[in-house]
Amino acid sequence: MRSRLTVALGRTARLAARMRGGGSGGTAFPGLVMERTDPGFLERTLSRLPRGVIVVSGTNGKTTTTKMVVQLLREQGLKVFTNRTGSNFVRGVLAALLTEVDAAGNLDADIAVLELDEAHAVHFVAQVRPRACLLLNVMRDQLDRFGEIDYTASLLHSIAKATSDVVVLNGDDPRLAAPDFLEDVTARVVSFGAGEDLRSLFLSDDDLRTGLASPRDRGEGPGPRVTLEAINGQRATVRVDGASHEVDFAIPGVHNLLNACAALGVVLEVLGEDADLPGLLATLGTVQAAFGRGEVLTLDGRPVQLSLVKNPAGFRMGLLSAAAQAQAGEVVVVAINDEYADGRDMSWLWDVDFTALRANGVAVVTGVRAWDMALRLRYDDVEVTDVEPDLRKAVALMRRAATDADRPMRIFTTYTAMLALRSILGEMTDVEEVMS
Repeated sequence: MRSRLTVALGRTARLAARMRGGGSGGTAFPGLVMERTDPGFLERTLSRLPRGVIVVSGTNGKTTTTKMVVQLLREQGLKVFTNRTGSNFVRGVLAALLTEVDAAGNLDADIAVLELDEAHAVHFVAQVRPRACLLLNVMRDQLDRFGEIDYTASLLHSIAKATSDVVVLNGDDPRLAAPDFLEDVTARVVSFGAGEDLRSLFLSDDDLRTGLASPRDRGEGPGPRVTLEAINGQRATVRVDGASHEVDFAIPGVHNLLNACAALGVVLEVLGEDADLPGLLATLGTVQAAFGRGEVLTLDGRPVQLSLVKNPAGFRMGLLSAAAQAQAGEVVVVAINDEYADGRDMSWLWDVDFTALRANGVAVVTGVRAWDMALRLRYDDVEVTDVEPDLRKAVALMRRAATDADRPMRIFTTYTAMLALRSILGEMTDVEEVMS
């Protein structure tokens, strides 16, 4: 009876939020209502799942990697619940549940795969003990929320301690694979990582700033079950349990190839002997980018790629991916906001090397912090054609530049700017609707 009342209340809250928002929105508010009125709903609902819960967390790559894990498990025949909007607070999980449960609060799923913000994951695991967790990396991000990365690592450590069966982590991250991180983790621990020839591509925060060696370089930490050995365009060599496999990927971005290895690692652990490795590798090759994370739209007959950036490491990988795709003469837009979900402290922009943009320059800089971004680019001698804080006007300038030059487009964007840009572009072209 309690769950039935909670579902009814949550759906009423969602309807009210949508009416107030003109028919859109309402992703987090109903979850907040449910969290406040029935704190036990989350545990009651998810504890019934026969294969439990997988938590995916870390600084970069959560949304795309979660999507990969979900698709791999579904292709193996499992019914999977996930928070596909990327609303990765506990209330976001509750709001996602609201769209999947029946009137009595029953969830028809075998397993849950949940992307969770590092801090909110700690609150989640205090209520629901995950069967498995996937920990991707520790980078400096949202300094106003997390401070320095030792604190972020401590949050991920709490997730690992709460996990019952298996922790899958980045064996190249000096903080995640360190003996101190693992010493009181009771679940078994396995890792994923990059091969020796690729390590310089996937630098940790310590590689970028202090040069601290990874545990693997010191002969410490868990050995990798899945390794990204080589990259040749969209083809990659993935090593699993000592055997190499060639995979042709559809998803753009070199960083997503390592995310794919992470996803494969946790799925192999969860499925155990039931895992169909050839089928899993085939599925990996078909995965598309999550919304705003390398997502490619078509505007005026030309591609426009959205690249989410929110910290130095993420922007660096976005610039590397753009260079690897060799889209000569792209019309580039940089959209920078500083809302709560982006992080208020934008000083991280000064830790990014933007010299890769010198050759063709930036067509438009936009967003709340457009002038700050334009100044940062000037210090790296990157020419900026227009500074237009208004996102809608900036899109118009981008379209005009792309039409005049007959070139593809790429937008590097922070999170809240990405959501607004997708909404604006949705008025002009087909954009997948993902908000509930």
